[in-house]
Amino acid sequence: MKTRPFAQVDVFTATPYRGNPLAVVLDGADLSTEQMQHFTNWTNLSECTFLLPPTQAGADYRVRIFCPGRELPFAGHPTLGTAHTWLAAGGQPQGEHVVQECGVGLVTIRRDGARLAFAAPPLRRSGPLDEADVALIARGLGIARSDIVAHSWCDNGPGWRGVMLRSAEQVLALKPDSAVLAGLDIGVVGPRGKVGVVGASGEDGIAFEVRAFFPGNNGLAEDPVTGSLNAALAQWLIGAGMAPTRYVASQGTALQRAGRVHVERAADGTVWVGGETVTCIEGTVRL
Repeated sequence: MKTRPFAQVDVFTATPYRGNPLAVVLDGADLSTEQMQHFTNWTNLSECTFLLPPTQAGADYRVRIFCPGRELPFAGHPTLGTAHTWLAAGGQPQGEHVVQECGVGLVTIRRDGARLAFAAPPLRRSGPLDEADVALIARGLGIARSDIVAHSWCDNGPGWRGVMLRSAEQVLALKPDSAVLAGLDIGVVGPRGKVGVVGASGEDGIAFEVRAFFPGNNGLAEDPVTGSLNAALAQWLIGAGMAPTRYVASQGTALQRAGRVHVERAADGTVWVGGETVTCIEGTVRL
């Protein structure tokens, strides 16, 4: 074991302990995959990242991203949280933007004042879900099939299956059945504004409510705020004309969090997904 710099940060929030926490080991050199996975499981957080020297030209650093039980090729809140921690530790990007190397390749991260935003990686799989999957998801969410008004694959590393419900209120009322949805990554979105009006927002300026369910150590788990899902949902919803090119999504409400995800599709078609990050714990870890 050796002493390594460590931080725990809260992502997609400007208020500590109201977003999605992330553990970051700033020196992952010489750690095995098994050691990284074991430490991740021990943290009892949804994700933990390990910083390493880059291996691809143009990358500022390499990161390995783990959740309980498995390594992920990409995840959004770990991307922003790791970039925040790297910058806070004195990291200097080679160019205008931070460039992260991870399992899906190179991911660009831009600085927007107090926020960081990543360029959504291309979807690995898109298009409508099989009807059998939609029926299963409806049963697992405890709703009628007719309550799912749209659906799509939202696979950008994590294999999210996305479904849109009629309203944010429906999304917040969900009580999913872990046995029915076992093994599935499910993203649920519902409009906060007037149903059927693209770009309509609620009184608080938030356009959508989002929830994310995925396999955990003890059955189905819910993620407080999910960058990868919001990135894929944005590509789907904006591309299908169901969302404006700029909006804010809320996530974590059902878990007493207040995550805010800022989405923008730029003129060149790049979808940027951003939010604020705050450091809650910093020091060292023996690993």
